[in-house]
Parts: sequence; structure tokens; C-alpha cells
Amino acid sequence: MYSCRKSKAKPNGKKPAAEEKKMYLEPEYTRSRITDVGFKELVVLPREIDLNEWLASNTTTFFHHVNLQYSTISEFCTGEACQTMAVCNTQYYWYDERGKKVKCTAPQYVDFVMSSVQKLVTDEDVFPTKYGREFPSSFEALVKKICKYLFHVLAHIYWSHFKETLALELHGHLNTLYAHFILFAREFNLLDPKETAVMDDLTEVLCSGGGRGGGGGAGASGGGAGAQNHGKER
Repeated sequence: MYSCRKSKAKPNGKKPAAEEKKMYLEPEYTRSRITDVGFKELVVLPREIDLNEWLASNTTTFFHHVNLQYSTISEFCTGEACQTMAVCNTQYYWYDERGKKVKCTAPQYVDFVMSSVQKLVTDEDVFPTKYGREFPSSFEALVKKICKYLFHVLAHIYWSHFKETLALELHGHLNTLYAHFILFAREFNLLDPKETAVMDDLTEVLCSGGGRGGGGGAGASGGGAGAQNHGKER
């Protein structure tokens, strides 16, 4: 339903990545987390838990947390400020159900993402919650598509709205969510490395050492996949 391509143009009037200093990579900010838990161990499939149940529970929770994180800066992500859904020199385009490319601003793109994912995670035929209902054969592919959507949103927040996130003192939440999400996606091969290459520099910093942070008190993870139980009703 969507695709992306590299664009030589300078989206949103920003300088190319090589020229623009990435504030989110500065050590004083990358050290900020809301918990020092090691997410590499946390994302591993627990014994006696069905893989699809684990994917469903975590994917649903990541969706809610990314949606919440975006909502904190949504007033700054306007059609005028973010005329394209851009991350570095990559511009993402939305494609509707008929495969037609839709020209849209970043907030419109995010709205398409959230609406599409909300429809999937609340569809009983896709994310079953009742006992006896089986996951569809296409479930893993759908989870991968959702993860791509969520990655685009997280990357856009870092690229275009990190200053606002910093001003709100929510960069620790964003870093924690990003590290947890990326390590979970890596554990189950849910994201194509080519897709995430645009943020490899940040990923290397935040996810080294199993995603453990350098500071911050203990608290509920911004990307805490255990926060919502997707278990089927018994």
C-alpha cells in the first residue's frame, strides 16, 4: 500500500544529511532513556508462548506507543512545515488500495499510517483475540508491513521534530521506544535492513549493548511491549 524512493531534492528545505548536524546523535541526548533495562533479552520469545501471539501483542503495543509519541509533536508537524514525508534524503509516498500514488504531506501520511494500522490491529480476522480463532497465513507479512509504517513515523520524528521532542523533555521516551522497537524487529527479522539504513547511525548508538541506556531512572518503557496483553480470551 505504500512505497518509498530516494529523492535528490532537499525535502522541507533541509540540507542533505551530510551537511546538516543531526542533533539526535549528540551523546548528551543519546544517553537519555527512561529505563536501563536490556531490551535484547526482553524481546526474546518466552517459552510456551505462541510466536504469533507474541508478535501480535508487541506489534499492537508498539503501534499505540508510536501513535502516542507522535501525538506529542503533532501540532508542529503541519502541512506547511512538513510538505513531504521525508527522512534525510528519503521521501516516502503513500499508495492507496488501488495502487495509486497519493501526494500527501507528512501529517497526512502519518494519518494514513495510523488509520491503516488501527484497522488491521482491530480486525478479528487478522489479530484474533477470541479462543479458537487462528491467525491468517499472511500474518507475518502484515506485521512486517506495520513495522515499516511505524519505522517511517519514528524516523520522521527524529529527523524533523527532535528539537520539539527535546523541548518537551521527551527524548528519553523516544530513545527508549526506538531502541526497543528496533531490537524487537531485528529479533524476528521484521524490517529490511535497506529500509532502516537511513537511520543506521542512530541505531548503532542506541542499540549497541542490547539497547541499555546510559542514564535515567527506572520506569515503564516508552516502547514497553508488555504493557498491553493481546492474549486471546479464554
